[in-house]
Amino acid sequence: MILSVEHLNVRYGESPVLNDVDLHVEPGQVVCLLGRNGVGKTTLLKSIMGLLRPAVGRVLFNSRDVTHLPTYLRARGGIGYVPQGRGIFPYLTVEENLIMGFETLRIRRTSALEDVYTIFPVLKKMSRRTAGVLSGGQQQLAIGRAMLGNPQILLLDEPTEGIQPSIVGEIEDVIGQLHERSNISILLVEQFLDFALGVANYYYMMEKGRIVAKGLTQETDQATVQQYLAI
Repeated sequence: MILSVEHLNVRYGESPVLNDVDLHVEPGQVVCLLGRNGVGKTTLLKSIMGLLRPAVGRVLFNSRDVTHLPTYLRARGGIGYVPQGRGIFPYLTVEENLIMGFETLRIRRTSALEDVYTIFPVLKKMSRRTAGVLSGGQQQLAIGRAMLGNPQILLLDEPTEGIQPSIVGEIEDVIGQLHERSNISILLVEQFLDFALGVANYYYMMEKGRIVAKGLTQETDQATVQQYLAI
């Protein structure tokens, strides 16, 4: 098991946000975390990354308890994170943004940048432009930057948010390429059901801070899943 979340409880002040959450990701697996806005999906990713501290429970990465490990050591150990909103630096160039991904590494593999450009040719074409001019390419930039940290698992928060429908298919292809090229494990938060079920092997459904359903995506009853996503 590359990632295990066990009995996780997280609070914002006195308000509980995650309640006894269990979630597991196998090596090479693509797992999707589904649910409406505000049910705790982003909080869970931040807790895995070490940006939030749980009141109860633990996070295991490659069977090691990392619950109290600082964020930078989790990144250095192999957890990549693409936050909601991308988190790019708009006044740096595309290439300068990408190079920031090397900061978690002790030794930089210079060919890794070309590997990212192979997957995302638009980034090579725009490498000298400021990152703020990108639109749909910002998601590709954020994923490419995370990949330069050589992660074993990639956490993606709402990869299709704010993206034109015509580009959603490109992001789906990118996730497929990443998985095929490196067999990297991926845990993604998503609300777009067709996209999620198209890229993931397994899903978890959240409701009010709890996991309320889970299973293989190929065996999913979409009508049942959709009831948890309907507003």
